Amino acid sequence: MAKENFCVARIETRTRATVGKFERHIERKNESYENMNVDLSRTPMNVSFKGCGEQTYNEYLDELIAAGKVSLKGLKPDATVFDEMIMDVNTDYFEQNGGYEYACRFYEEAFHFAEKIYGKDNIVSAVMHADELNIAMTEKYGRLIYHYHLHIMALPAVDKEVRWSKRCKDPELVGKVKEVIHQVSHSKKWRSEKAVDEDGKPILNSKGKQIYHASYSILQDKFFEHMQGAGFTGFIRGERGSTTENLTSLEYKIKQDQKRLAELSEQIANEQVRYDDNHNAFMTFAEIDDSGKKSITGKYTVSAEDYKKLTTLAKRSYSAVSEAKKLQEENQYLSHRIWSLQSEVSQLRQTLSELTEKCRPYLEAIKAAPKAVKEFIDGILERFKKQEKSIEYEPIPAPKVHTQERGKRSKNKDYER
Repeated sequence: MAKENFCVARIETRTRATVGKFERHIERKNESYENMNVDLSRTPMNVSFKGCGEQTYNEYLDELIAAGKVSLKGLKPDATVFDEMIMDVNTDYFEQNGGYEYACRFYEEAFHFAEKIYGKDNIVSAVMHADELNIAMTEKYGRLIYHYHLHIMALPAVDKEVRWSKRCKDPELVGKVKEVIHQVSHSKKWRSEKAVDEDGKPILNSKGKQIYHASYSILQDKFFEHMQGAGFTGFIRGERGSTTENLTSLEYKIKQDQKRLAELSEQIANEQVRYDDNHNAFMTFAEIDDSGKKSITGKYTVSAEDYKKLTTLAKRSYSAVSEAKKLQEENQYLSHRIWSLQSEVSQLRQTLSELTEKCRPYLEAIKAAPKAVKEFIDGILERFKKQEKSIEYEPIPAPKVHTQERGKRSKNKDYER
């Protein structure tokens, strides 16, 4: 049974401080790459559907803020400001439909989909990569095959109504909309939606509680539907409900690479054994030395039988050495990749440990008195909702508001694809 092709649209969050290194990768501003699959000779084939010229991503953002097109008001310095949306279909799909030219048309349409999601002005950059080698497909097809995918860097801006507070001197204006700003807010942009049936009624679970569609899952649906509607077929939607963690994914990649490395080591050993066996089977060193006879003119002559043996051995030797060199190069690449992934896993484990330690008092409180903790948090959120209705355009935030904001945002972090 043929393997099915599938499309995926996923989002990674970036802050102003961290976006730089991703910008260098996306725009190919580095002189070298840890990812040894990047073929810089093909980088000119990458396609930029949208860019910000000589500006950096942060400089482009500053320009939008100065023009009043977006606002970062109320956000902390380490808040999520950029969304990196990565659109992808497995490599086989493009090879089956025309390769590079087809991928250019496909991802141009995918870029238009992203414009609908974020708005044209909020797209900072859109680049299709065509210079990353797919080793597995290269082995399958027996020629160089490249993995085509699209990176979208965007600002998750939403319209926010700013209302007059009770401190307004005109009582008639209190509670009315003062102005609408385009607030950068990842959590509000990707808020989960209530599930409803065909009649618009809420869909409830077995316990009578409202069921929600995770925002990233909705994104997958919309991406698939848009591309199908644009005439791009032959693939299915990415796996629904996937909740694979980054750490699990990395560990899986390491296991796969280690398995491949073991196979390569065995292949290299087998190549050497096969060469030795063939060599000893046909001619010994002494037979090779005695195979040629020097003539009066100084030239060497060999019998037809010895000539056939020598040319066969030469061809096999060249083939074996060439194959062994190729396998050793891939062996070196996989060894480097495994080291890199293991380092990343170690960092993720450390981050997880730190987060667990920070959350420990809260988790212990829930275990000790779950009902009391719930009532306490509900009380805080209720007071926050009442205060939020009367927020003025430039309020001076109190520490309590920040705490509530952080608690509110944390509820929106559990997404599925």
